[in-house]
Amino acid sequence: MIYIMIDFDSTFMQVEALEELGEIVLKDMPEKTRILQEIKDITNLGMEGKLSFHESLVRRMDLLHIHRDDVARLVKRLKRKVSVSFSRNKAFFKKYKGQIYIISSGFKDFIVPVVAPFQIDEGHVLANTFTYDEAGWVTGFDRENPLAFSKGKPKVLQGLGLKGEVWVIGDGYTDYEMVEAGIAHKFFAFTENVLRESLLDKADHITPSFDEFLYVNRMPRALSYPKNRIRVLLEEGVPETAAQAFQAEGYQVTFAQAPLSKAFFESDRRELSILGLLPGTKILPEMLQLAPRLMAVGIFGAGQSLPDSAQAAAQGVAVFDSPHTHARALAELAIGNIILTLRGIGPFLNSNQAQEGTLPAGRELRGKTLGIIGYGHSGQQLSLLAEAVGMRVLYYDLIHKTALGNASPCSTLQELLRHSDIVSIHVDKRPENNSLIKRSTLRMMRDNALLLNMSNEYAVALPDLADALGSNKLFGACLDALPQTPDPEQAEAICQLRSLPNVLLSPQLGGHTTESLERAANAVPAKIIGYVNTGATQDCLNFPQLQLPVLRNAHRLIHIHENRAGILAQINSILAEHQVNILGQYLQTNRQIGYAITDIDTAYHKKILNALKRVGNTIKFRVLY
Repeated sequence: MIYIMIDFDSTFMQVEALEELGEIVLKDMPEKTRILQEIKDITNLGMEGKLSFHESLVRRMDLLHIHRDDVARLVKRLKRKVSVSFSRNKAFFKKYKGQIYIISSGFKDFIVPVVAPFQIDEGHVLANTFTYDEAGWVTGFDRENPLAFSKGKPKVLQGLGLKGEVWVIGDGYTDYEMVEAGIAHKFFAFTENVLRESLLDKADHITPSFDEFLYVNRMPRALSYPKNRIRVLLEEGVPETAAQAFQAEGYQVTFAQAPLSKAFFESDRRELSILGLLPGTKILPEMLQLAPRLMAVGIFGAGQSLPDSAQAAAQGVAVFDSPHTHARALAELAIGNIILTLRGIGPFLNSNQAQEGTLPAGRELRGKTLGIIGYGHSGQQLSLLAEAVGMRVLYYDLIHKTALGNASPCSTLQELLRHSDIVSIHVDKRPENNSLIKRSTLRMMRDNALLLNMSNEYAVALPDLADALGSNKLFGACLDALPQTPDPEQAEAICQLRSLPNVLLSPQLGGHTTESLERAANAVPAKIIGYVNTGATQDCLNFPQLQLPVLRNAHRLIHIHENRAGILAQINSILAEHQVNILGQYLQTNRQIGYAITDIDTAYHKKILNALKRVGNTIKFRVLY
């Protein structure tokens, strides 16, 4: 039989109980900050073995004047501060009742009521006790208890005479002493709340959470996979807000300190679970091949090109972006570019003077007609801003979109081009949007019209645009999207465009602002955490879209496979063969992959999981509970 000894302060609890008690006792006292820091320093010295425990305890108690009512208030506070990973595994404590002990140099007075909901009886709480006077004031503690002295935990454990293996979970040197004395068999260094570097090399296993302890020892647990094992790598430049969101979920987060190359991924990236990229960074093949555990990629801005996402889907990696968070920033830049171009300011931007008679007679926005191709989030934001400065707005979209403000829809692209003084493109990167504006459509535009491309770098045929500008068909152009690897004909056209005074070129700056990155830093982690925790794929770029119910008292089987006929039938055949009860089932497919979700009863033979992994055309398979 295995017995588990769990430390209380900073292990079972997120906090040190005496420090919390100090917060209560010292409330509103002028010396509160100094005394609390002194208590914390003394605690650390004792936990690191640099101060005898008895001296540590006496010195801390001397700093506090405690009443029984303060202890009662402490219990209420501590019940809200049980370590998260212990809180979610109450079922484990119920099943292993009688094999679990709390061993602490703290005090039973507050420990017993806190651990009682976890099926831990008072007899299994090994701790000190306060002594009180008749008025209820604490006068000290039981000095006959070995736990009030150094090496107390080994002595108390030895006195139990347990027949079986003893495992210790704790964060301090006093916990390790039980193994050091040869009485306990394994020491698990618990780091969810406090990381003490001096203990790590003494541990049989470093345990960032109780879920990790249960996982490595193959014990029943609330989570199928410990959150601390989910490793997140963020590209340098992703806001710290994103890292904080992942860390709050319990994931391990690091920022890449080098370019995301093959060499970078060859160095210890096999355990990578989530990759966070800035807009424009490609999903390189080596990112996928050298990170077999990769579950999801997050783009902190507008999404990647379809080939990148399709390649990720082929390896079972979901890609999420934040296409809406940059919409306002892009719309603002569009308005700015329109103003600069209509006013002819470009040639004078770097000059503080101009010869008399050479100043351009610019044009105003008010009264002009703006035609927006693609009435998505950025198109709609531009529509609102344009109306606010007195423009008339038309829009064209393949999908019916309700007009905002006084904007008017056009039934055809030709209609929009013929009635617009300014045309702004806001379309995605689907192949059918390539060369949307070319020689034939340019002819449809009004003479002296202005063209903006704020989205798909292939939406405009650049040689045709250069010809239209050279023949004075158009007043000017603003391009915030150019091919990153132009072919020779495109490269020559770009050179021509750069030489023209009525053309503004920028390297996809539209959605790149501090504010839009912060919005993305909130949106993307939420989508990825939802996918990891539940399998939901709303707003996923490359997976079929599934919104799933909350998982309750069930296990969820997530099967990603190539889109071939008969896969779901094979899955159900395996489940039927093993008489597994299906509680719910969902399947969506796209051209490339199938995404099958099956919720089943928690009681089943584990060998069915291997059978499901072996289904033909399986890409990835995982279990959630």
